[in-house]
Amino acid sequence: MSKRDYYEILGLNRDASEEEIKKAYRKLAMKHHPDRNPDNPGAEDKFKEAKEAYEILSDGQKRAAYDQFGHAGIDPQSGMGGGFGGAGMGGFADAFGGIFDEIFGGHRGGGGGRSNVYRGADLRYNLEISLEQAAHGTETKIRIPTMEVCGSCQGSGAKAGTQPKTCPTCSGSGQVRLQQGFFSIQQTCPKCHGTGRFIPDPCGTCHGAGRIKQHKTLAVKIPAGVDEGDRIRLAGEGEHGVNGGPPGDLYVQIHLKSHPVFQRDHNDLHCEMPISFTTAALGGDIEIPTLDGAAKIKIPSETQSGRVFRLRGKGIKGVRSHTHGDLLCHVVVETPVNLTERQRELLQELEEISRDNDATHNPRARSWMDKVKEFFGQ
Repeated sequence: MSKRDYYEILGLNRDASEEEIKKAYRKLAMKHHPDRNPDNPGAEDKFKEAKEAYEILSDGQKRAAYDQFGHAGIDPQSGMGGGFGGAGMGGFADAFGGIFDEIFGGHRGGGGGRSNVYRGADLRYNLEISLEQAAHGTETKIRIPTMEVCGSCQGSGAKAGTQPKTCPTCSGSGQVRLQQGFFSIQQTCPKCHGTGRFIPDPCGTCHGAGRIKQHKTLAVKIPAGVDEGDRIRLAGEGEHGVNGGPPGDLYVQIHLKSHPVFQRDHNDLHCEMPISFTTAALGGDIEIPTLDGAAKIKIPSETQSGRVFRLRGKGIKGVRSHTHGDLLCHVVVETPVNLTERQRELLQELEEISRDNDATHNPRARSWMDKVKEFFGQ
């Protein structure tokens, strides 16, 4: 084998991650695979070279020895490392199995005696709750679809009085051997799909699946402070496993309903606070709602629209927070509508009185007009 630098062979830096090593090897293996390059005698050497580099760099101990001592670190004759031996082939098979699938279109399986016990699938349930429920916590019940063991066949998938039989194609191993060129690989048996058995007389209830779709009701405790997108894990409440495998988990995904008053921003709450024209000009006390009751805010005279008042500790205490957030009230000065004749007269009188001192009573408007005049003057 070539003694070129393994990182150079794979085209990687020495700090490359495991995923980068696997990706680089897969790319080279696909490019130089002998079956894809029948007219290129040098392709097989490059293929073997990439394979050797991957076997070393994908093994943590061998990679560390190689990084420290170079090729001597993994040479069994040097006394420094254990060499190739037989170790590291598990990692090679993991990376190379996907290439088998791409080249031969097959499905990679394990060796003889492989267990056909599978963990059940995880499930997700989208739960919509109110802002108040999220802030204070609650307990609710949900009804979810799930796959349960068939009661008619007790999960065997066979009709009552019959039993599954050993698959004649793979003799019960769940795997068949496929010869492609100089490669001999194992694939999942196409008849029994890796189970090692087939059902001549399927159960009429589950049609041979061994499981049926049902619904179950669960109680879910929502902790105080949950936010949009948080997940609550219910261990073992997912789908049942296959052939006695453990069940999956259920993840309850939290979604918050829109609130008529408040908008949540992490642990803080925001709300718009409309006030009258006279309250903004003269000041006064107003009452606003919070999640824990009403609170009063003192509005100073000459308050402008857009001003924000902060009520500390009136927000939400998050699940992983030690303190409550704040409530931020955004002032919106409301223009009066449906004016009476007398109201119009008073406003017109106010306008006439203020006109001579426009810069004093309306400083922002005067400043803006000065900027407009300057702009058009330029």
